[in-house]
Amino acid sequence: MPQVEVESFQLDHTAVKAPYVRKITIEEGPLGDKITNFDLRLVQPNEEAIGMAGLHTIEHLLAGLLRTRLTGVIDCSPFGCQTGFHLITWGEQDNTEVAKALKGALTEIAQAVTWEDVPGTTIESCGNYKNHSLFSAKEWAKLILSRGISTDPFERKVI
Repeated sequence: MPQVEVESFQLDHTAVKAPYVRKITIEEGPLGDKITNFDLRLVQPNEEAIGMAGLHTIEHLLAGLLRTRLTGVIDCSPFGCQTGFHLITWGEQDNTEVAKALKGALTEIAQAVTWEDVPGTTIESCGNYKNHSLFSAKEWAKLILSRGISTDPFERKVI
């Protein structure tokens, strides 16, 4: 089987300084449409991992909260390593704007969100509806915000 290079596996995970927003790539489709792929790294790789219930709740909340702050959000999906998310958007997006949107969303999670605000928590709307923790999501959001979100993965440029 031929090896395909995947950008995220080429990234030196020991050199990055989370939390940060990193623009991975801008890709152009055959009709000229563009998408931007971001690494929203919330915790330091190989040092911390967000527990699945909290990560799951953050995922459900970011799905809506980022869409209210950014245009063109296609998807926001968690990394299997539980350290952050891929954010895919239409067009060319700016790192700083994405970092501001992430900061705003995490602030809302930490300070204002109630259980009633979490979408997709029923058996009909989620494939693992019992695996949520708003408490964990709020605690992680507070911790991430206390560390500051950088617009650069290697040098702390906190917004």
